[in-house]
Amino acid sequence: MVLQVKNLNISFKKGNGYHNVISNLCYELNSNEILGIVGESGSGKSVSSLAIMGLLPKKLAKIDEGEILFDGQNLLQVDEKKFQKIRGSEIAMIFQEPMSSLNPSLKCGFQVGEILKVHTKKSTAEIKLEVLQLFEKVKLPNPEKIYSSYPHEISGGQKQRVMIAMAIACKPKLLIADEPTTALDVTVQKEIILLLKELQQETKMSIIFVSHDLALVSEIAHNVLVMYKGKIVEQGNTQQLFNDPQHDYTKALLASRPSLEYRLKRLPTINDFIEKTTNSTIITDEIRKSNHLEMYNKPPLLEVVDLTKEYVSTIGFFSKKQIFTAVDSVSFKIYEGETLGLVGESGCGKSTLGNTIMLLDKATSGQIFYRGKLISNLSKSEQRDLRKEIQIIFQDPYSSLNPRIPVGKAIMEPMKVHGLHKNDAERKEKTIEILKQVGLGEEHFNRYPHEFSGGQRQRIGIARTIAVQPKLIVCDESVSALDISVQAQVLNLLNELKENFGFTYLFISHDLAVVKYMSDKVMVMNKGKIEEIEEADQLYNNPKSEYTQKLINAIPKGN
Repeated sequence: MVLQVKNLNISFKKGNGYHNVISNLCYELNSNEILGIVGESGSGKSVSSLAIMGLLPKKLAKIDEGEILFDGQNLLQVDEKKFQKIRGSEIAMIFQEPMSSLNPSLKCGFQVGEILKVHTKKSTAEIKLEVLQLFEKVKLPNPEKIYSSYPHEISGGQKQRVMIAMAIACKPKLLIADEPTTALDVTVQKEIILLLKELQQETKMSIIFVSHDLALVSEIAHNVLVMYKGKIVEQGNTQQLFNDPQHDYTKALLASRPSLEYRLKRLPTINDFIEKTTNSTIITDEIRKSNHLEMYNKPPLLEVVDLTKEYVSTIGFFSKKQIFTAVDSVSFKIYEGETLGLVGESGCGKSTLGNTIMLLDKATSGQIFYRGKLISNLSKSEQRDLRKEIQIIFQDPYSSLNPRIPVGKAIMEPMKVHGLHKNDAERKEKTIEILKQVGLGEEHFNRYPHEFSGGQRQRIGIARTIAVQPKLIVCDESVSALDISVQAQVLNLLNELKENFGFTYLFISHDLAVVKYMSDKVMVMNKGKIEEIEEADQLYNNPKSEYTQKLINAIPKGN
């Protein structure tokens, strides 16, 4: 037995007292075992992992009772000096966000070498050799180059591999991986999962794999425990739990993820399962064909013809100019009332294409027609008028909202800019109506962005977008950072708004299961070019290109 967590209770400071966040947590981890811990934000997954590492904030958190036994030793009774020797060498952790976990001012090789310097007596030359071998082990391309690179110079997937190399440097007995693949491309996610599996089989270490995605966990874990509101609601063998979940919360986590086999009109949410109000109307092929026949018989709302976007970079005064083609001769049409899905790996040009359509980036060449009118060469005032028609929902609603402005005013702002409604009183009335449409209420009008959860902030972002009554909305990775059930709520909301207001969506995402569920047609991008465009179900059932097949094969299917 590597780890035993017994009756663990953790509280966090709230006002003058403490609020319990983990209640009677009990589980065991055997040697050479991968344990999945599943649950949404606030369920206590990360808090319990940080407790094992001895990294809970001492001024804010306290452990009320319980034991954490690692190799028979109670970690809660170990002093900080001794814990420093255990942390990194015997117990290691891969954090969720590698960019904020890696020091941006230090080279990657140095950062991994630092762990070996602290915990071993190897020479500088031996440490460098060991780091290069670790980079090879985690399948980083060109280890020498990455050794000398800063974190910002490598991709997200490569940064995550550097973090894994750092975590396994001292051959720990226990590795805690906290959401190590969140916000990574589906193909990179699959590579990281396979890599962790390989490393575990090779080193026989035990792994705790923390995630909110049950389908993903089922691909790596031997056993799973499901957490909800600080408690374990279900635990057991992965296959058994996946095929025959007992608790409503586990059932909801599985059902909230869009199915690749069928398309529900409305995705079930956690509340639907808890309140027993699930509604599972399936959209048939006949209904889709009928809708598409009507939709595609009209002229296109937006047409893009041979669109190219190039970036020129020069490194140093005397260097040659280097041209990078982000979008390469792209042509497609979007029809009124359609959701066109856009998928591809990071760096394929998805967001650049979205920004170019929004006229936030000027195209190098090619044409964009909106309602038959060329819009690629509009004046500044004409562009501002067009902004009312074409809007964007950003990936991170928090960074797109001003933290010093109440959300009600933030939603009113674009209405004012575009001269909508007679006065502020009317605009306020309309804003409250919109807040209700996105599942919020009048009481939220004067609150600030930091007072909302991630899912609520995304709803505010959507409210701000629809406030100007646009026709075409670019959804740029607008659900990628959300928990499974919150994601289901936002997808349901987007579909309801589309039905009620006749919106048209360009839906950009790296999550292929979500794109298939939302889209009428799907467009696949690779290295700035379009690989294929096809009706969503047709594309998933019969992909024409190898690249599309690779993307589809990487979707976590579950057991």
